[in-house]
Amino acid sequence: MSKVIPGRMTHRHDGELVVFHIGMQINRWWRPDLWIPAAAAMPGMLRELSKDPDSGLLSYEILVGAGGPYIVQYWSSIDKLYAYASAPSQEHRPAWTAFNRAARKAPGAVGVWHETFLVDRAESVYVSTKPMGLPKATEIVEVSRVHNRAHSRLADGKTPAATPKV
Repeated sequence: MSKVIPGRMTHRHDGELVVFHIGMQINRWWRPDLWIPAAAAMPGMLRELSKDPDSGLLSYEILVGAGGPYIVQYWSSIDKLYAYASAPSQEHRPAWTAFNRAARKAPGAVGVWHETFLVDRAESVYVSTKPMGLPKATEIVEVSRVHNRAHSRLADGKTPAATPKV
């Protein structure tokens, strides 16, 4: 289990960054035959992606929203995200096909959704939290005196000036 990192932390990242939200909305809870398979497919996809350092998945957070579970994913490139989504030899395509087949049996019982953000600049602050979000996906660094305020962290575009990782 991760430890709490005391103090004020932020993230540091240089290069392309994609934030991808994907979720499921369970509209008919009494139809677990339709929503359990969709929910059960995601852990396998996340395992598959996490085991492959070249997949492009940097990190993810599993959350619960008003209609059901959703995941915030951080990717190193939009091309890698799209490549995974369309690769017939990986877990996403068969799961998507199975979901569409099941959804036709009871239209509206289960919904899926996603949003994709290509991030130009990002600002973050985490005070006494376990590693999560952007710092977990990229690099966690202490908030410097120069970047003490959100406005200054965002104004620079990169928080703080990025240095190459070794």
